[in-house]
Amino acid sequence: MRVDLETAEMVKYVDNAWHALKVGFANEIGGVCKAVGIDGTEVMDIFCRDRKLNISPTYLKPGFAFGGMCLPKDLRALLAKAAAHDVPVPILNAVLPSNQQQLERGVRAVIEAGREKVGILGLSFKAGTDDLRESPVVELAERLLGKGFDLRVYDRNVNMAQVIGSNRDYVLNKIPHISRLMVPSVDALLTHAQTIVIGNLAPEFRNVPRSMSEGQVLVDLVRISDMRSVAGVYEGISW
Repeated sequence: MRVDLETAEMVKYVDNAWHALKVGFANEIGGVCKAVGIDGTEVMDIFCRDRKLNISPTYLKPGFAFGGMCLPKDLRALLAKAAAHDVPVPILNAVLPSNQQQLERGVRAVIEAGREKVGILGLSFKAGTDDLRESPVVELAERLLGKGFDLRVYDRNVNMAQVIGSNRDYVLNKIPHISRLMVPSVDALLTHAQTIVIGNLAPEFRNVPRSMSEGQVLVDLVRISDMRSVAGVYEGISW
């Protein structure tokens, strides 16, 4: 691969930082396993057999904060187990604060765009689901509302009349007002918004950069476009 010098240097540093992180992660898991009477080597051997999610490029792309019910819940459970057995896990303890920092970056990007009318495309934590529980995009919307932005939201998969179970409980307790912010189409959202935020990788959002009008700004949290950040036009959260 031919890249510029700065990119090559950064790749080298990232390689070794990742190797160091893997060693530290495995050691922390080993410490928790030993404390509860489990063979940490066996656990990590099984972990490494998953080549689809665990040992793969999956999740290794810059983007917005993680969310949903599985990742935060299970990470908290593991942290609680470590704390109950007085096992220090500084790497694992840093994951949720790091995730929160990425949420803050998203909020700042919208604020710095300097437009009052904001539209969010995608409310669930990933495309193709109506699950809003611990969605970082929901938290982003809440923050922007709290700061006085005129907000609209579109998500094809989120129909408030059909939300059920614990997802419904979350909506009613956390974001009961969200239904009044929903619009029926991408076009309706584009008509309203001066700043457009892409919150997940739904296929219907891929054409949004080409559908924007002059004066609109796109804040891309998921790399829907291959553009690089251009002040006042396009802002990628990590590119």
